Amino acid sequence: MGMSIEGAGKSYRNLIRSLARKANYAAIESFSGAGGMTIGLEKAGFRVVYAFDNDGKSVETHNLNLNNKCYLRDASNLSGQELLDYCGINTGELPLFSGGPPCQGFSKQKKGAHLGDPRNELVGHYIRLIHEIRPRFFMFENVAIFGQKRGLKHIGEMRDKLNDYILYPHFYNSADYGLAQTRERFIMVGCRKDQGVKFTIPAPTTNNWKTVGAVLAGLPEPPLDYSNHPNFPNHQRARVSDLNIKRFSYVKQGGGWQDIPEHLRLPCHQKTDTSSGGWTDVYGRLHPERQCPTITGGFDSFTRGRYGHPFQDRPLTPREAARLQGFPDNFIFCGTRSDIRKQVGNAVPPPLAEAIALEILHCLLVADGLLKDTSILVEENDVAAA
Repeated sequence: MGMSIEGAGKSYRNLIRSLARKANYAAIESFSGAGGMTIGLEKAGFRVVYAFDNDGKSVETHNLNLNNKCYLRDASNLSGQELLDYCGINTGELPLFSGGPPCQGFSKQKKGAHLGDPRNELVGHYIRLIHEIRPRFFMFENVAIFGQKRGLKHIGEMRDKLNDYILYPHFYNSADYGLAQTRERFIMVGCRKDQGVKFTIPAPTTNNWKTVGAVLAGLPEPPLDYSNHPNFPNHQRARVSDLNIKRFSYVKQGGGWQDIPEHLRLPCHQKTDTSSGGWTDVYGRLHPERQCPTITGGFDSFTRGRYGHPFQDRPLTPREAARLQGFPDNFIFCGTRSDIRKQVGNAVPPPLAEAIALEILHCLLVADGLLKDTSILVEENDVAAA
């Protein structure tokens, strides 16, 4: 494989961005959510010409913050030709089709969900849209376990139905790409065989993982009356009972429910043998010098994971969770608290999307003769073997 552009230095990455914007490479994003992937794609140099999702509040958030080209659509009722016609692009010409079909059906937190969750069928529609559009590249994102046992059926379907693509599956740790979060994702990049180039897994963009304390630094405390902070949108504390706050006050940095005095613990924890572990992240307080686990839609509850503030006796606010996901502070999430939690927790971290998008742009520029790099060219026999 050729050398990753991440290994070539910041100046080379900036060259990729500059050349990509001049080339005006378009992208269509499916299952776009609030827009985390769009941020990353556009920062890398793509122009997102159409995005869609079937969640109205996510579409509202996307359009408020980004390019106002996100639409409320159901993938099962959408054809590739319809997308191409709207964007004025011919079949086979779209540089990139990206997206992450809903992942809750594959999550390891939901036993057996991969066997019967109807949302899993949306992966099939994602594959169908690629087959109809025939983009030069595609990017598919999902939970890490999708790339293991739970998603093998769908990965096999990809290989069978998209056999004119070279597939590059990889497990990515978000901490390697600038987040203070050890969020692991399975991402499949597909390169159409006639492009004559090979995709390279982007090298980490940082040698030193960011810490929770560094990312949250500078944010004032959210208002005590549960309103939004006037200067930081979505910086709003969750309503937590006095008893839960008292419980959490005993938890040390990096600790969990075992730090709570036995008489204050939940009844189920009073019966648990602490020597054998058991739900160690419940009532967990984040350590300021470490990374947080995967941010999910339950980040503002002590009982759903290690989401307690490292210094204050409260869960994370949506703004703090958004920072840990790599969103800028001026990005405003719309909807109820439940809507916002879901949007933040389901988002593709923008820095991770950007790193992968830069590698795809690198390939496109070489394929189009706009950048010389013989290290990623492929021979005909390489394509035949793929």
